[in-house]
Amino acid sequence: MSQPTSDFQTDSASPKSDITARRTRLREFQAQLVERMQTARSGTDARVSQLGVMIGDQRWLLNLQTAGEIVSVGTITPVPLTQPWFLGLTNIRGNLISVIDFARFQGLPTTNIEKDSRIVAFGPSLAFNSGLLVSRVLGLRNVAQMQLQADTAEADAPWASKRYLDQESQVWTELDLSSVIQNPQFLHVGL
Repeated sequence: MSQPTSDFQTDSASPKSDITARRTRLREFQAQLVERMQTARSGTDARVSQLGVMIGDQRWLLNLQTAGEIVSVGTITPVPLTQPWFLGLTNIRGNLISVIDFARFQGLPTTNIEKDSRIVAFGPSLAFNSGLLVSRVLGLRNVAQMQLQADTAEADAPWASKRYLDQESQVWTELDLSSVIQNPQFLHVGL
């Protein structure tokens, strides 16, 4: 009987060490991302970096001056009698933040909350306690290495300022968060 117990312990130790290794890699990635974001915000980085995110199935670029903390999706408390794209409130480090499904706000399908989903809080420079639900955070992107597209502005989306094409022919759109928070539809969350 001692033999099967030994095998069981070996099998259970392997997934545990794998989880620990993944958590360590995730912490290292997050620390590197924070460091790069701080470097980019301070202007000491010569590259023009922006935070790349997936909102629904679209690739967006967020200015590091207006993008704030990135957190895993935790408990979101629904608020009654609000728009369907207003998911509710969550607590980020003691601050209540409203969570917006930006894909749904734009009339696209609802964003599914999965393991890669994150909330990107608005930066302190905007003085607006809100955050966007994103499907994935793709890391920093250097727009100096992308090709600016001629059709940069969309008439129906004033928050979409510029479009870029990266080296893999992926289209990226700059999301101007300051335009988002000035939009009357965005400010009117009640039904």
